[in-house]
Amino acid sequence: MEENKESKIKKEKMKLSKKTKIIITIIAIIILIGIAITCTIGLNFDLRYRDSKRMELYLEQDFNISDIKQMTDEVMKDKKIIIQKVEVYEDTVSITAEDITDEEKQSLIDKVNEKYGTTLSAESTQIENIPNTRGRDIVKPYVVPFGIASLIILVYMAIRYRKLGVIKTLLKTVLILIVVQMVLLSIMAITRIPIGIVTIPLVINVYLLTLIGLTTYFEKQLTNKINKETSK
Repeated sequence: MEENKESKIKKEKMKLSKKTKIIITIIAIIILIGIAITCTIGLNFDLRYRDSKRMELYLEQDFNISDIKQMTDEVMKDKKIIIQKVEVYEDTVSITAEDITDEEKQSLIDKVNEKYGTTLSAESTQIENIPNTRGRDIVKPYVVPFGIASLIILVYMAIRYRKLGVIKTLLKTVLILIVVQMVLLSIMAITRIPIGIVTIPLVINVYLLTLIGLTTYFEKQLTNKINKETSK
């Protein structure tokens, strides 16, 4: 009976080790492909962060974004466009696209004048070139607070789970946090999900979920260790 139990335990351990190897291999492949794509064609940044052109039209009255969008869709077909109300009284519309030609500008102004009775002219409307925002500039405001929070968390982990081995616990925590973030960014690079305003919240949420998973795992290990010590 005891031999059968031992053999079952060994088989279960072998199955787990095989599953672990498969998971590690898949993770490694995802990260390598993500790195390759990032190094060759780069990440897919949202229009807000790419080289673009912007024009502002002062309508001097309230307007509907949906009406402006309909006009821009007719004039700039198949182009990604960001339309925003600007100024205090929201009587000016800002139109951003990867490119705005002089013909498109004139056609859009004609449609706006016809719709709202304005007297806008192409000569008085400038097309502004907007340079791209580097990835490091997007991340920069979060580096210090994120670093401080991570340091506090690591100190807590070292104290809370010291019975499991301080160095072992810290190394495992840091390694898993880094790997999970690399997998996330690699998936975004592979699937070409745009890097935009939701990226940082997504990264933080995944970071927090990873920490929750780690603390749950360490808590179970700590409980088992304490139970073994008390049972002796």
